[in-house]
Amino acid sequence: MRPLLPSTPTTARGFTASMLMTAVLAACGGGSDAPAPTPPAPVPEATPVSLKLEKIGGYSTGQFGVSAAEIPAFDAASKRLFVVNAQLGAVDVLDLANPANPVKIGVIDATAVLAGAEINSVAVHNGIVAVAIQAPVKTDPGRMALYRASDLGLISSVTIGALPDMVTFTPDGHTVLVANEGEPSDDYQVDPEGSVSVIDVRNPAAPVVRTAGFTAFNGQEATLRAAGVRIYGPGATAAKDFEPEYIAVSADSKTAWVTLQENNAMAKVDIATATVTQVLPLGYKDHGVAGNELDASDTDGGTINIRTWPGVRGMYLPDAMASYTVGGATYLVTANEGDARAWGEDNAAYWGGDATQGFVEEFRVKHLVNKSGWAGRAGNDLPPQLNAMAAGALLDPATFGYCGAIAGDPLGCRADAALGRLNISWTMGYRTNPDGSPMMFSAAGVADPLGNRLMYDQLYSYGARSFSIWNANGGLVWDSGAEIEKFLASSDCKLGSARNIPCADFFNSGHDEGNAKDSRSDAKGPEPEGIALGQIGTKTFAFIGLERMGGVLVYDITNPTAPKRVDYLNTRDEWLTNPPSLATAGDLGPEGLAFIPAARSPNGKPLLVVGNEVSGTTAVMQLNLMY
Repeated sequence: MRPLLPSTPTTARGFTASMLMTAVLAACGGGSDAPAPTPPAPVPEATPVSLKLEKIGGYSTGQFGVSAAEIPAFDAASKRLFVVNAQLGAVDVLDLANPANPVKIGVIDATAVLAGAEINSVAVHNGIVAVAIQAPVKTDPGRMALYRASDLGLISSVTIGALPDMVTFTPDGHTVLVANEGEPSDDYQVDPEGSVSVIDVRNPAAPVVRTAGFTAFNGQEATLRAAGVRIYGPGATAAKDFEPEYIAVSADSKTAWVTLQENNAMAKVDIATATVTQVLPLGYKDHGVAGNELDASDTDGGTINIRTWPGVRGMYLPDAMASYTVGGATYLVTANEGDARAWGEDNAAYWGGDATQGFVEEFRVKHLVNKSGWAGRAGNDLPPQLNAMAAGALLDPATFGYCGAIAGDPLGCRADAALGRLNISWTMGYRTNPDGSPMMFSAAGVADPLGNRLMYDQLYSYGARSFSIWNANGGLVWDSGAEIEKFLASSDCKLGSARNIPCADFFNSGHDEGNAKDSRSDAKGPEPEGIALGQIGTKTFAFIGLERMGGVLVYDITNPTAPKRVDYLNTRDEWLTNPPSLATAGDLGPEGLAFIPAARSPNGKPLLVVGNEVSGTTAVMQLNLMY
């Protein structure tokens, strides 16, 4: 019988290093020269044919409609889940040892780092938690702080750019990257420069910050606009107008891509030099061609009317982004949420005509184009910057004749059942002179330098109601087109934890509404916002959260040119109460998603964690694999 080591503290301290080495050598066959056995090769993870989502657990803050659960991140060693709670301005820490029953065990409160601060984003790597901290005045510099996942102790913090909106580690864990959005003040009088903080965290106690900024692009605004980059804030330089939103990183940790959401572009960053090397315009989606249809109205009798709309262009305006590698090439996957600049919209002085009090670019088509002009909207929703340009606008009959537009009168195109209700940006789409200034037309629709009407050849709507795959240089590889809306309208789509409610009965509903069929069709539709990727065996799956309609779509994107839909789970069970009942509705408004591979999962199964901002709930979904 092998003798047992004494377990008393005194004896344990007396078990010296030499005794330990002797024991180890004996266990290995003494000090022989025999080569050590080769460790077995790791067993490759099996590749599933498909998968199905199942909600197995969740945690509720009990807070509705205040963004109490947004961005999740998981630490495998401590089995802790970190979830941004914007309502608290902090991070909720959940014990995920039992994924079926997450339990709140703590909070990371950044006010000790910066008084009055709020946490916007969280990421975890090898037991270290990074958080992005917004200053009490959002236009002031923010902070990035590091904590120990095991005991939530603060390790260090550093000053970074204004409004840090997303934080992530590079795959090698050497660098933390932060997207500093640099949003303007509500009156648009203070507009910080957007930037990306590149922070060396190899010594977590003493992080080193460098900044990848956009000042090198100042003076190139005209060239960038001509290429398709939206630079349009009042008086803004490129550096001030660019608003970094989300970051994806290459597998070798050398390159980052950053979505510039409002600018309909992405930036490419060299991590070694902390330099923005390119700004890549994403182009526009033609909703006038088959495959890119959309439902444009929320007041067309509650019907689902997914059709082509020539002359309507979708701005991708992506929010979340993730990267993966196929055949040595990096591909970028974006959730094309869409986002309008709307500052000062709650300020009566702005709507009263004071352009120094804000900037709102969103306007309905029927309010923009009207043979009588837009004076009737003054004091209501007429942006003063638009009003300063002209007295009204028309639609070009050459483009919009199909819906009834004639010279001097948009006619049927303004109808609620046509394009009238669609929200678009008034800042683009009108005809211009060679110098870029608006070309003027008479009220009769005739070009006239003395006229006071704009002529819109194209209308630009928000988001592409899709997710896209791009190459490393911003070239579009694949887009889901109209597939998401068409699926939600089909008999194949089911809602609820039992998957027994027809999606079509609540098509394009809002996340904070009840019995609201079609209510989001005039805006951004189902609104794909969050995205996470997961590799299982040789396959890569994309998980896309639909912010407004709710639920998570799953696609097999192993072949980036031919993704295939795999599953959809929407656990909202109650769709009639307005506003929804927190106790019975389920998960509403998915914001952030995190994939946990089986090798790191507390229960040995691959999991997907979803933060739901409207219901204030964190959902834990298990991926049931099919072979």
